[in-house]
Amino acid sequence: MAVNNAVPLELGTENIGKLLMKYAGPAIIAMTASSLYNMIDSIFIGHGVGPLAISGLAVTFPLMNLSAAFGSLIGVGASTIMSVLLGQKNYEVANKVLGNVVVLNMIIGLVFMGVALTFLDPILYFFGASENTIAYAREYMQVILYGNIVTHLYLGLNNQLRASGNPKMAMYLTIMTVVLNAVLAPVFIFALGMGIRGAALATVIAQLVALVIILRYFSDQSRLLHFRKGIFKMDLRIARDSLSIGLAPFLMNSAACLVTLFINQQLKNYSGDLAIGAYGIVNRISFLFIMINMGLNQGMQPIAGYNYGARKYSRVKEVYRKTVKYATMVALVGFVVSLAFPHAAVSVFTSDTDLKELAAKGLVLINLMLPIVGFQMVTTNLFQCLGMINKSIILSMSRQLLFLLPMLYIMPMFLGAKGVWISFPISDFFAALVTFIMLMGLMKKLRKLNDGDDPTILGSKL
Repeated sequence: MAVNNAVPLELGTENIGKLLMKYAGPAIIAMTASSLYNMIDSIFIGHGVGPLAISGLAVTFPLMNLSAAFGSLIGVGASTIMSVLLGQKNYEVANKVLGNVVVLNMIIGLVFMGVALTFLDPILYFFGASENTIAYAREYMQVILYGNIVTHLYLGLNNQLRASGNPKMAMYLTIMTVVLNAVLAPVFIFALGMGIRGAALATVIAQLVALVIILRYFSDQSRLLHFRKGIFKMDLRIARDSLSIGLAPFLMNSAACLVTLFINQQLKNYSGDLAIGAYGIVNRISFLFIMINMGLNQGMQPIAGYNYGARKYSRVKEVYRKTVKYATMVALVGFVVSLAFPHAAVSVFTSDTDLKELAAKGLVLINLMLPIVGFQMVTTNLFQCLGMINKSIILSMSRQLLFLLPMLYIMPMFLGAKGVWISFPISDFFAALVTFIMLMGLMKKLRKLNDGDDPTILGSKL
């Protein structure tokens, strides 16, 4: 497919199965690489610095989630708009979206960095740090925050690459950052003796290299979408639409920040610093399978968005069904790994006996309902692709705020630290149930639409 001077028209004509594999394949590889990217830090820190450093790293997760939330606020919303605009062949506004992605990410990235650095220690203590772990958490986050604008721009523009019909380059760039991080992290940690700060520096440098390549790509004037004079002016309508569509993933990541904060505090209260490190390990392993499903969602997004914009509703329903099927298969693999090989999985991160035992038990409990998580994720993404923002937000928030947060408070009162872990599968079950009920309502409305019909019959329009 030519991308320089042609719109990805195949999104509206190619076989859905082949198309999903073409777009989801690179996205899956990219998201898997992104997950490995995070795991690399944990592995080298666990073996090169120690078990308390793993706990210090886990303390930073809520702040990292909050940073990701602000990044998704722009990136996800803008990429959704981009896909629909390409389906409508509105190239002029699509270029303005590209420019606004740069401007908004720079503004948000700088503000977030300034606020977080100013109040870093109080934030980390609030997120579960103790006198034993604060130094590790502080050293890691200082470097990450100084590179925050690089991270936001890289992730935001990488989303635009994928949405504009170049998923392979987005994949290659993500893989490149993983490889660079894997090469640089041991050099900084072991050879140069920089400890946990070296892991953070390797992360920022890898993303900076990828960002430079993306900036050069979009500076090529021969491309359909490229940087040009006038697109970097803030367009309030584009900003508003990007923020409104990106609100669902923003709230989901913000909720993840709040939930992780509460998890850390509950584990610290009921079991101590080492339990926080155990959750950090379990989170990295579980997140690998979640990220693969996020890759499937990213592959579905431009296909569903384009065809919705082109009013080809039968193709929207077909790509949804296939994505759910593959996401469920991925979740089943994660379920089997968690229950059958927990000790082997956590041993990759640490050789500390106590930490391994805590993490292995947690991995089994936390993923008891993993097989149904893929369905919930894909369905939430479908509502977002169709511009049904309120319903997408409800589904995004239901698992973490409506169900998980109360469970995290109630269950430890009866089961202690084990109650923290068992809260996850309970929440997964109820969130999937709510998702199924809302999906039935959507499918009833979609069945009323024939290809070419005005989508306002659904009560929502992008």
